[in-house]
Amino acid sequence: MNITQATRLVAEREIRVKIRDRTFLFGTLFFLLVAAAGTILPPLLSGGPDTVAVTQEAAGPLRDAGLDVRVVADDRAAEQAVRDGDVDAAVVSGPKVLAMDESPTDVVQALSSSPPVQLLDPDAVDPVVAFLVPFVFAFVFFITSQTFGLQIAQSVIEEKQTRIVEILVAAVPVRALLAGKVVAGAILAFAQIALIAVVAVVGMQIGDSGGLLTLLAPAIGWFVPFFLLGFVLLAAMWAAAGALANRQEDIAAVSTPVQLAVMLPFFAVIFLNDNDTAMRVLSYVPFSSPTAMPLRLFNGDAAGWEPFVSLAILLLAAGAFLVAGARVYEGSLLRTNGRTSLRTAWRERETIG
Repeated sequence: MNITQATRLVAEREIRVKIRDRTFLFGTLFFLLVAAAGTILPPLLSGGPDTVAVTQEAAGPLRDAGLDVRVVADDRAAEQAVRDGDVDAAVVSGPKVLAMDESPTDVVQALSSSPPVQLLDPDAVDPVVAFLVPFVFAFVFFITSQTFGLQIAQSVIEEKQTRIVEILVAAVPVRALLAGKVVAGAILAFAQIALIAVVAVVGMQIGDSGGLLTLLAPAIGWFVPFFLLGFVLLAAMWAAAGALANRQEDIAAVSTPVQLAVMLPFFAVIFLNDNDTAMRVLSYVPFSSPTAMPLRLFNGDAAGWEPFVSLAILLLAAGAFLVAGARVYEGSLLRTNGRTSLRTAWRERETIG
């Protein structure tokens, strides 16, 4: 059995075990429900503008429709009120409705005839969307890499505790064990994210958010390769951390560097997403680029060549961490007499597999 066949065998076993796990199935169902609710409910529950700037002549019909009317001196003052954010919309001579980035349906319907609508800033991203998109990208990568990475580490520790690893390494190469676990984790994580994405797309269509889907499509397209490479990088670290431990109780101590590698980029993208310089740097750091670069593409802040360079850096980093993780994994997998230090695992690698 060569290493490719052994890797496939290990990956198939890991996938079969996981898809029978009720925790995994219920967790996936929960995320699907959240995705559906998050895309369907907001458009259905959102209301139209509640404040309208008009001259005295046009105030009557709008007040009758239950809108909050603010009378201004002239059309110029009405437009300025919209630009300043003092009102949601304005009705000027024509008649014509002015709004910043979204057609005010309630105002249009309140008028006796539908006037033309002029969007003063048609390309602007809704502030709520601008806040949620970085959070969603970061949260998806954070929770997926954390959940599946921890499961990889726990699987490695379980095999060491039960001593079944001694039987496994006699049948398959050690690196095939590592590769199989990483491949299985990546497949399961991507499948879960793909299901959530399908539900979200359907939800956007039901909730009449096709415009948002158009804005998100390029960023989502780039998020897929960034997500896969970023997950492989972190999965190698989780597997190596699991091999260093000898009991499930030790996982917290040995996984601290991995936890930091997951958590710090998550919070950095969340809190610094409006800082152009910080986001530019984060989009090239391998641990944060899976979320930072797609976000910059969504905001239109990245040049066409930047995602290719960032992806190449992430690819090289993932390869380097796989090699390093494999060395640590080999150096600690058969050590069952207590927790293994990183230095010991690195310097005294087992000559097995």
